Parts: sequence; C-alpha cells; structure tokens
Amino acid sequence: MLYYIFRFLEQYNIPGAHLWSYISFRSLMALIVALIISAWFGEYFIKYMRRKKIYETERDPSIDPFGVEKKGVPTMGGIIIIVSLLIPVLLFARIRNIYIILMIATTVWLGFLGFLDDYIKIFRRNKDGLKGKYKIVGQVSIGFIVGLTLWLSPDAVVRENVSVAQQNQEVVVKHKTEAVKSLRTTIPFVKNHNLNYSDVMGFLGKYKVAGGWVLFVLLTIVVVTAVSNGANLNDGMDGMCAGNSAIIGITLLVLAYVSGHIGFAAYFDIMYIPHAEELVVFLSAFTGAMIGFLWYNAYPAQVFMGDTGSLTIGGIIGVCAVIIHKELLLPILCGIFFVESLSVIIQTQWFKVMKRKGKRVRVFRATPIHDNFRKLDSQLDPTSTYILRNWPHRQFHESKITFRFWIITIILAAMTIITLKIR
Repeated sequence: MLYYIFRFLEQYNIPGAHLWSYISFRSLMALIVALIISAWFGEYFIKYMRRKKIYETERDPSIDPFGVEKKGVPTMGGIIIIVSLLIPVLLFARIRNIYIILMIATTVWLGFLGFLDDYIKIFRRNKDGLKGKYKIVGQVSIGFIVGLTLWLSPDAVVRENVSVAQQNQEVVVKHKTEAVKSLRTTIPFVKNHNLNYSDVMGFLGKYKVAGGWVLFVLLTIVVVTAVSNGANLNDGMDGMCAGNSAIIGITLLVLAYVSGHIGFAAYFDIMYIPHAEELVVFLSAFTGAMIGFLWYNAYPAQVFMGDTGSLTIGGIIGVCAVIIHKELLLPILCGIFFVESLSVIIQTQWFKVMKRKGKRVRVFRATPIHDNFRKLDSQLDPTSTYILRNWPHRQFHESKITFRFWIITIILAAMTIITLKIR
C-alpha cells in the first residue's frame, strides 16, 4: 500500500519518496515492523487469552522427565505470527505482484485451517482437533491452487540461464532476453543445475509439456502438504518450530534475492525470476514475525503457536520454495521437518506391521523424534519392545534439544546455499 503511495508522490519530488523503490529499504522496514507488532500485539494477545482462560489442552506430563508444569499456557499464538506478517506485507510489498498474492492467500487459508483445528481442540474439548482428512484436503487445495496459478498466470515467468562459450574459451552464463513459462527447477550437486519436468515426462511424446505441468502441480501439492505437516510435527517444544522456521526463512530470503537479481542469478548459474525479489519483503516480514514470536515462545513458553501457526509456517515455506524453483532443495533445508515426519511414519507403520504378527514392537522411545531425546526408561510402555531403547544413552532438557535442533538447521541452511556453487 505505502509502496504505491510513495511511488506516486515521487513524481512530485517529495524528499525520501524514492527510497520505496529499493527492495533493501522495504525489506528492512518490513522486518522491523513485524518485530514491533509481534512484541506489542503478543503481550496483549497473551493477556486476553489468559483473561478468557483459553488455554492449550493440558499436555501429558509423562513425556517430560524434568516435570515442567505447562498448565494455563494460552494457545493459538499463530494469530500473533499471522498478524505480524500480513500487516508489514500489506504496507511495504507490491501487493499486485502475483507472488505476493499467492503468499498472502497461502497464509490466510492455512491460518484459517489451523485455527479450525485449534478451535475444535479448545472449545469442543476434542484433543484430536480437526479430522486428518479435512486437514489434508485443505493443504492439497492450496497446493493445487498455487501450482495451477503458476502454470496459467502470464506473470509467473522466468528467464532461463544459458552458458555461452567465449573466444578465450571462458564460459559465461547469460539469461535469455524473453521471459517464458518454464518447467525447469534448480537441483543440487548437478553441473547444469536444472531439471526440466517435461523431460521427466518425455515418454508422453508430444504431450510431454502438458504432462510436465501436471507433474509440477502434483509436486507442488506434495511439497506444500509435506512441509506443512513437518512444521506441525516439529512444534512440540518451546521455541523449536519458531526458531527453525526463522532460520529457514532467512535462507529462502537469500535464495529469493539471488533468483530475482539478474546479476547474482548469472553468477550462481540459476534462473532469473522477474519480480521474485518482492518475496524478499514477504520473507523479511516472516522472519521478523518468527523472531518476535520467540520473545514469548522461548523456554519457558508464555504462549504456544498451535496449528494456527505451524500449519501456516510450513505452507509458507513450501509455496515460497516452489515459486523460486528451489523446491528440490527443501529436503536439505527442511531436513529437521523431514526427519520429524519420517520418524512418525516409521514408528506407526512398524508398530502396525508387528502388531499383525502379535508383537508390540516400536523403533523409537517416542515420536516425533525430538521427544525421543527426553523420554525416560521409566516412562516407556512395559508391554512393548523398543529397537532403539538405548539411544540416546541419557535424556536432555527440552531447551537443550531445541538449541541443538536450531544448530542443525543452521548447518542445513548453510549447506543449502552452498549447493548453488557445489556442482
């Protein structure tokens, strides 16, 4: 909103109006405003929730060997994140940008889906919340809308990178002058650095391009659903999901900036995505909102984000990665989310298989995997056998687990950026 106002005033030579044309200025302003809103609004939100006695469903104290009381902690803190994110985006971003529209739509839709889940848990006294099939339908629908929009919108285009050999045998990366619809995506550790989805569907012959777009839409659905659920599973300790997501947000900010800057895109030999630099404003606000939320969510938490926050966060990360054609980097960048999800799948499926054989066998002490590091032997089910019963050898306080998971995410974030040069 303010971008358009000051761009209009610039023609009247209003001092300082030209600053609004710079991504760096608007991004930093979005970051600062998001931090301020989350800190200010968060305090009032927590007081309001406590006054109305809207608390998190009481957690099972047996999962915490240190006996930390977590009664009377307000939930739905994701509302703080969403408000702190959307206000600076609406103020400082070019809201007519197709990518900003998609990010806002993702935030609102998944925020609403998570809100329904939290509402059912709190006000309907149903610990299971919204039925899983409805969550999946909601996640699939936004993934389908995003994928279809990127397919059909004339504004969602790229300028593909090509390598040109000079007379002195030096290879220079340039970008095609025409912006086109593209099915190429960046893949790590590969010399030419791009994968074309239409090539994957080459067996369809003359229909391979259409098949490539169908594959792209399906992959978008999978990415959004998987990352959203992974973030949801990661939200189990104070500050865990918020801290990891802030680190991931900063990494995506860097990737969005280099993808939307023709000079850096050429240097890193990746596609140039016109107007993708506007995502830097969104991701700056996202990072500011996450860091600001940590003010209250760091151990010991004064508020939990709930599914209102975790589902939204994962969806934002997934959609942003798809927009900048970096979705294949997510298994590295979101490695923590991936491992959390994988641990739950392994635990549940292995238990079902062994139960059909008349045995109660589990792989981990507890899942998601972060709970495995704080579960005591005395808290294990005596009727079950645990394959990894002796791992780890001792239990850790949740604050130590959280910090170590943050450190791992920082390492994964650095590896993700490094893949732009290692190939």
